[in-house]
Amino acid sequence: MKITGDWITRPETRAVCDILSAGGYQALFVGGCVRNALLGAAVADIDIATDAHPDRVMDLAVRAGLKPVPTGIDHGTVTVVSGGLPHEITSFRADIETFGRHAQVVFGQDIVADARRRDFTMNALYARPDGSVVDPLGGIADLRARRVRFIEDPARRIREDYLRILRFFRFHAWYGDPRSGLDPEALAACVAAQDGLAGLSRERVGAEMRKLLAAPDPAPALAAMQGAGILQAVLPGADARAMAPLVHLESETDTAPDAIRRLALLGGEAVAERLRLSRAEDRRLDMLRKALVEDRPAAELGYRHGIGDGGDILLVRAALVGEAPTPETWQELQRGAAAVFPVKPADLMPGLAGPALGARLRALEARWIASGFMLGREDLL
Repeated sequence: MKITGDWITRPETRAVCDILSAGGYQALFVGGCVRNALLGAAVADIDIATDAHPDRVMDLAVRAGLKPVPTGIDHGTVTVVSGGLPHEITSFRADIETFGRHAQVVFGQDIVADARRRDFTMNALYARPDGSVVDPLGGIADLRARRVRFIEDPARRIREDYLRILRFFRFHAWYGDPRSGLDPEALAACVAAQDGLAGLSRERVGAEMRKLLAAPDPAPALAAMQGAGILQAVLPGADARAMAPLVHLESETDTAPDAIRRLALLGGEAVAERLRLSRAEDRRLDMLRKALVEDRPAAELGYRHGIGDGGDILLVRAALVGEAPTPETWQELQRGAAAVFPVKPADLMPGLAGPALGARLRALEARWIASGFMLGREDLL
């Protein structure tokens, strides 16, 4: 079996493989790039496994005129930049002792030992520079079945890094078969170890939840998380029961997945803090949640928030109440988005200024909105 793709033959990537091969070392694509190539999905990041030690990778890169960056050299990882493209090269590793993410490792030459350190069988797939696939742990069978399965003992894999609990649900959302459900052994291990989530940094939890919520259809995975009590552990007060209707409405309206829109539907307490949202994400989430409570008509949503955010509010509201927006509702949203308030501050000056000016403008704007945007400047003044 071979993988193909422009990414595997481009000169920048070939140059990285060639410096390792010319030095007498193995160069094996690994992980997401191989998995996605086998699925026919887009490949973004290039990860390469090798039996060369990190210092040797650095030396070979420098000699070839490439730029090595010691991004994780203590753990065996060097990023080699070729033609402006980063390639993450990691030496084969095997665990000696495991302390969560801070496992003590040795560098080696055994691909099987390296594969056994990874999380899921579908991520323990390798490919040589010619594209021929190496499958030391049976990952291809799981990938074909769209089965997310931990490598060997799920409990041990989770103890190595409790974030793997969330990764399990995220990978099921992206790559799992919703008709077959989640791997029962893996799910049981996640439930048993969920207390370990409390020790994770909020940045890591937030990044993982964003990726999960950006999946085409995260509803089955979120339902399983909620049933297992894991969603509540991450986002107390969250409720995923309306996620499936929202995903259906997104599909019906050709609306792309959006993590913040879906977070607004989930609800929950202190979401921005627990997931370490950016300021822009926090502001947008707060706006969406407030708009859901205010229940403004579609035209006013379009005027105040535009078609994008206004449409998100309509979709989330519809999913929560179980009733799809009508074509007329969308037309009203567009009409409001195109409306322009005809009164300017200068129209009320110098008679009014400061807070009084602001209050008068808001009152006139409310009157104009109530008229269906029909009143003109002269009518309002």
